[in-house]
Parts: sequence; structure tokens; C-alpha cells
Amino acid sequence: MITIKESTTEDIKNIQELWADGDVMKYIGFPDGLHETEESIQEWLDRFRTSKPKENHYSIFEDGKYCGETQYRIDEDHHSASLDIKLLKFARGRGIATKAISHAIEEAFKNGAEVVWVDPHPDNDKAISLYQRLGFIAKEMPEHVIALGEAPHVYRYMERCKE
Repeated sequence: MITIKESTTEDIKNIQELWADGDVMKYIGFPDGLHETEESIQEWLDRFRTSKPKENHYSIFEDGKYCGETQYRIDEDHHSASLDIKLLKFARGRGIATKAISHAIEEAFKNGAEVVWVDPHPDNDKAISLYQRLGFIAKEMPEHVIALGEAPHVYRYMERCKE
């Protein structure tokens, strides 16, 4: 059974190990993983907690085993939400990402977003395929997304509108 729950302090060690995995992080510029302290992850997670429901972070489990994370962040000025998902290798290709990112989409729309967007690396064919199956369409990256520090020459912008 797949469980998606709001991340808590109990999940910090799992998040730390997920980010340190180069296979997980290679498409976002960290082929050797991103090595953060428990304290820095706690501070990062606390920002989500204080910003709910505009943003939230979730830990994903299958039968009690940690699989990865998903999140959304709503930009109220543009009624849009960025989405993210990261899964450990063993959890890929089994429908877990579909269920988890669908949960993040639903929560973002429920909490005020009119558009959700992702920006996968163009070499990440599996992620692009997932987003296409979920109704995302590739478009030119908007200026307000570029202003957040996203790189249109590096990543492929895709969005889906609320139905």
C-alpha cells in the first residue's frame, strides 16, 4: 500500500539519504548527491510547515518503506504552483510517482493554484513521460518562473491547468 503523508521531523533522516543519492539528484545538478546536515533539512522543512497550505512537503512510503518525496509551492501572485518529486531507484516504474505527484497536484489546486508546473531535465525521459500522461504540456518558460532562478536553457517547462 502506498502512503503519502506530510513530512515531519521523523522523516529527516530519510530525506537526507534521498538527497545524498546521486542517482536521485543527477538531473538537478548533483550527480554525487546533495549532502546536507539534519539541522539544515530541519530548517528547510520548518519553512514548509510555517507556509502551509501555500506549500507542503510529503514523504512517500510503500508498505512502510520510504520511497521518496513530493511537494508543491504556490505562487499566489501568479496562481501557479511548482511541483517536485524524487524517488529512490527501487520505487520507480511502479505507479508510485503517479500517485504521489497526483496527490501534490490535487493539494495545490485545492489550496489556490490554477496552474501547476514542473521543469524536468530534458534527458529525464521517464519524468517527462509521466508528466505527459498526467496532462502536462510543454510550453515556453514564463518570466515569473525564470525570475525564481529556473533556467529555460537547462530545463523543460511543462504545465497543467486546473480543470
